[in-house]
Amino acid sequence: MKLFSQTHVGSFALKHRVVLAPLTRMRTEPGNVPGDLMIEYYTQRASEGGLLITDATAVAPLGIAYVDAPGMWTREQVAGWKRVVDAVHAKGSLIFVQLWHAGRQAHAANTGGLTPVAPSALRSLEHAAIRDGQGQIVEAELPLPRELATDEVAAIVEQFRQSAMLAKEAGFDGVELHAANGYLFEQFLLDGSNHRTDAYGGSLENRAKFLFDTLDAVVEVWGPGRVAVRLSPSGTYGTMSDSDPHATFGYVAGRLNGYVLAYVHVIEPRIRGIDEREAAESEVSSKDIRRVFKGTLVAAGGFTRESAEQIVIDGHADLVAFGRMFLANPDLPERLRTGMPLNRYDRSTFYGGDARGYIDYPFATSRVSARQTADAATGEPA
Repeated sequence: MKLFSQTHVGSFALKHRVVLAPLTRMRTEPGNVPGDLMIEYYTQRASEGGLLITDATAVAPLGIAYVDAPGMWTREQVAGWKRVVDAVHAKGSLIFVQLWHAGRQAHAANTGGLTPVAPSALRSLEHAAIRDGQGQIVEAELPLPRELATDEVAAIVEQFRQSAMLAKEAGFDGVELHAANGYLFEQFLLDGSNHRTDAYGGSLENRAKFLFDTLDAVVEVWGPGRVAVRLSPSGTYGTMSDSDPHATFGYVAGRLNGYVLAYVHVIEPRIRGIDEREAAESEVSSKDIRRVFKGTLVAAGGFTRESAEQIVIDGHADLVAFGRMFLANPDLPERLRTGMPLNRYDRSTFYGGDARGYIDYPFATSRVSARQTADAATGEPA
């Protein structure tokens, strides 16, 4: 299979093209610190010559959208991530950290009481995951964000620079900027959420300024071939919209050619959040980005073994990132390579909780596991 041929990400050689997509799982220890559960989760999914991308990792307290999501602004967080990285490297895998700022998708319950910020004071109609008075994870309406002052935008760029430096200390192989899914970069980029009239609003060049200022800062830290960008050109999650997404993302893809990136990561239009939908031919896909961007392209979003193989054969992507299939199948690359059956994922355990639905999915070679025992008791398949 072409999916299991060798390729490169930057200067790194990969033995296959199956990537762990960045998945928010909300399993950190207090202080947004990766702990033993996360070490086991990533180690299980590491494979010789593979690539893992971490949970969305906030660059500051104000950037956190979900309770128990990881961060990269304290020494404790760096130490926690270093334990993850060392374990993954021991299995011969690469690991990139996805750096993130939620912008208006944040909630004061997760930011230490700080009011969320955005390019414009426009509310997202999504919901935040917060902890209630009894310690239970519940959904809450997102508040009206505060519009960032011009000088505050440059301060957030600096937060990304500092987090990129900390990620280097933790031993990561590179960083991915999360410019997708309705978070802060995309809030600036799209005209449905950016109504500014300063240097960060109005024209497409101005709306893209925050992303490219940050990219410049992070590339300065990491150098060529170690930085990536994730985009969702047809995404609507986060109450996002744009008057001309083909023009917007064509412009972004064209400018990204001016950098020596590890890759550009594109979410296909059939994905909205964690749900799939019918995509229109007019929507922007990895195929459209490929026409403009000349570097390595990773495609993500509802792929099967067959469709992943086909998009690589067609040349519309070089690698394919898997989310739900990879969380339920820690040995997904080997299962796809050999055509072995796949475990079914348990959606109720996606966000928050303990080991259940996180590190107890069985490997294909396992005879007995905690999950199989539980399934035998309930009569439900894995």
